[in-house]
Parts: sequence; structure tokens; C-alpha cells
Amino acid sequence: MSAHAGARGGALFSWRRIGAVILRHTYVLRSSWPRLLELAYWPTVQMILWGFITTFFLGHSSWVAQAAGVLISAVLLWDVLFRANLGVSLTFMEEMWARNLGQMFVSPLRPYEMVAALTLMSLIRTAISVSPAALLALPLYDVWVFSLGPPLVAFFANLLVFGWSIGLVVSALVLRFGLGAESLAWVAIFAVAPLSGIYYPIDTLPGWLQPVAWSLPSAHVFEGMRSVLFDDVFRLDLLAGAVALNAAYLALASGFFLYTFHVARRRGLLLQQGE
Repeated sequence: MSAHAGARGGALFSWRRIGAVILRHTYVLRSSWPRLLELAYWPTVQMILWGFITTFFLGHSSWVAQAAGVLISAVLLWDVLFRANLGVSLTFMEEMWARNLGQMFVSPLRPYEMVAALTLMSLIRTAISVSPAALLALPLYDVWVFSLGPPLVAFFANLLVFGWSIGLVVSALVLRFGLGAESLAWVAIFAVAPLSGIYYPIDTLPGWLQPVAWSLPSAHVFEGMRSVLFDDVFRLDLLAGAVALNAAYLALASGFFLYTFHVARRRGLLLQQGE
């Protein structure tokens, strides 16, 4: 009996079967540029981000001591941007994972109503995600991020809107290229991290990168945060820059999502949501 079972199953160990599995996943990688991008992306981003942090700290060893909780405040605000992006993109992808987009848009739901729902759901998810961490920072580290006062509301709102813009672009790309592109939800947001000046001023970056950084609302927000913590000054010029950039980016991202949705519906992609 065991010999018969062995004959049906072939050898107990086969490099050919192992090679077949490897070949299958190699074909998946070869046909999915987001997966290939992700493989090289994370080590590169980590190297760039921590390289800039190290460079800044080497020349400013007393920087952290000048403002209690500056790094913790930066981490909490960064998480607002991170969660706002995921709040949009993951909410949209959950509909794709459930293969529910086709059913949703058989209903009277309009694409722009979907955009509104995604952004409001992102606000809810971000508030739920960030609030416990912000509250725990007080007993654990004696840092009360709410002491930033009214500027905190401005920082939160601008990072939230920028996260929405990134999330809408990611959702559009996932709709266009399928679930094989879902890793873009993480790739896109961490692409802006080294340029946002989360843990160091923008002038730490090479001169040729600084104009690129200033084109991001997040750079204005984190510079504004440091201005409040170090100098007790709320810089309205930085706020105005962030608001103007966010208005442009949100309009472009919404337009891109709506256009991509129109193309997807015309091509029947709402019902073909695989990889």
C-alpha cells in the first residue's frame, strides 16, 4: 500500500517540483513591477532615512534636548500621515478583496461619493489609531502632544489631507493594475518620509533635494512643528504653503481617481479585480 502511494506521489524529495514552485513565483515577479519595486525599495528608503538622521545628529548632538518630546511629537504626526493614507487605500482595497466594487456601483452610488466616503472613513480610522498612542505618551514619556494647542489642529488637518491625496492615487493605481499593486499603499507613503523632514530640518538634505522637499505639504508641517517646539512661534507662512499644496494635490488626486474609475468601468475592470 505504501509503495503504491509512493509511486503515485513520485520521489519523496524532488528538486524539479521545488523548481516548478520557484518558477511560478518568478513569473509572478516578472509580470508585476510593483512587486519588483518593493523588493529593492525598503532597504533603499531605510538607508536614506537613517542616513539623513545620522548626519543631522552628528552635527547637532544637543538638538533633542532643546525641546522635550520633539521626536515623539514627530512620530505621532508622522503616524497621522501614514494612517490617513492607509485609511483611504485599505478601505478601498477591502472592497476589492471582497470583490464588492461591481455590486456597489450597480447601486446609485456615485464615484465622487465614494471619494467622500473613503476620506471620511480615513478620518475615523486615523483618529482611532493615533489617539491611544497620543494619550499613552503622557504617562510613559511625560509628553503631551496636545500642548501644541491650535497649531496641532492645523498640523493634523494638513497631514490628513496629504494622506488622502496619496491614498486616492494608490487606490486608482490598484484599480488600474489590480491587487498585485497593493503594496503601493506602503511604498508611496514611505517615499515621502525622507523628504518630509520628520526627524531633521529640511536644510539637512542635499541642496538639490530641498526644492523637492518643499513641494510636499508634509515638509511645511514638520518644519512648523519644530518652530512651535523650539521657538514657540507658529509660522503662518509654512501653514499657508501646506494648505496651498494640499489644495492642489487633493484636486489632482481626486481627478486622477475619478478618471481612472471611468476608464476601469468602461473596460470592465470593476468585475476583474485579480492580480
